[in-house]
Formats: sequence, structure tokens, C-alpha cells
Amino acid sequence: MGASKDVAAKDGDSRLGRRALLIGGAAAAVGSAALARDELSRLWWRLPGVDKPRVAGAVDFRGARWVPASAANYRRADRPDDYPVDRVVVHVTQGGYASAVKVFQDPAHRAAAHYVVRRDGRITQLVRELDVAFHAGNRAYNERSVGIEHEGFVEDASSFTDAMYASSARLTAAICARYGMPVDREHIVGHVEVPGTDHTDPGRFWDWDRYLRLVRAVRGPSAA
Repeated sequence: MGASKDVAAKDGDSRLGRRALLIGGAAAAVGSAALARDELSRLWWRLPGVDKPRVAGAVDFRGARWVPASAANYRRADRPDDYPVDRVVVHVTQGGYASAVKVFQDPAHRAAAHYVVRRDGRITQLVRELDVAFHAGNRAYNERSVGIEHEGFVEDASSFTDAMYASSARLTAAICARYGMPVDREHIVGHVEVPGTDHTDPGRFWDWDRYLRLVRAVRGPSAA
């Protein structure tokens, strides 16, 4: 499975209580408005009643099918207001589409990607882009990225079909447009390139040149 099993405590913020006290106590005592603003900019979205309005079943990419992941496999957020998004992480499921969806709906799995792209090009969204999906095995990358799983196996070149490349390229182009990301290998990375990961996906058969060429063709002149 391309998405990494982040332990909830690893991705969560155990310092929330201490930070809240810091804002209310130290900031007030020292009179540091700048400190308070910085801390509150990271914490406001965690408080009740401050989420962006959400529509049940809504998707971020037109044509995607919505199948919600377990709430244990992502962290509710309000990106990009709380965490700027500047990466797309390409994964391979190491299995079929149905098995990927099944584990992402399993709260014990503790991992999920935002999207799964099937061999036939159909796209399923499991986590809203607003939220931090546990997919990269690295908290900072989880917070800054959108994770896209691709049905198949890293050592099976036939997994990566024309329909999959084309559909995934349209999805990545839309994500890059939404967050103002350049279409290059600094901003579109494989899971294997995430610091600290032990994964190898998307593997040697993933054609990066072809993929970026397709993304740029959709994105247009602003791709650079």
C-alpha cells in the first residue's frame, strides 16, 4: 500500500494544550501580540465552529466519486489557510482498487490518501483536500501535500495504463492550478522521495517524463 500508516499520536499535536496555555498566559504576560497571532493562526481551525462549510459527499475534482475514508485515517483541517499545500505525492496501491478503498475505510489502518486512480482512469476521492490525509509517512509532508494512489503494483509495468496516466494528469493539473504549484519534479514527487519513508512507489516503471508532459499539457502556459 502506498500510503503510510502514521500513528495518530505521531501526526497529532500533543502540544495543543500547552500551546493554548502559552497563548493565554505567556503572550498576555509578555504582551507579545506577534506570538499570539502566530499561534492562533495554527490553532484557530481546531476550535469548535470554525471549519469551512462542508457539503456531504462533495468532491474537489469534478467527476470523482466520493467514498469517505475512516476519520481515524486523516486529520480534519482547513488547508491551505492553516497549512499551505505545495506538493503532490504519487503513490501506488500495491493491490487492487477495492482493497485500497477497504483499508482506507478501516480505522485500524491509520492511513489514507486523498484520491485513488483506477486502471480504467476513474477517480475516487476519500479525503477532502481541506484535510490532512495520513499518506506520506512524514507529518510535514502530510500537512503540505495531496496524496494520489494509483491502482497496481510497482513491479508491473502494465499497471500504468494510458487511461490512468491521462486521468491522473488531469487531477494533478487541477491540484497544481488550485494551489499555484509549478508543474515540476520538486512539487510533484513520488512516495519514495518523501524524507524518512521506507516505500519505493511509484517505482521504476512509472514514466515521470510522460506524466509531467501530460500534466503540463492540461495545465497550459502557467505550468512553469
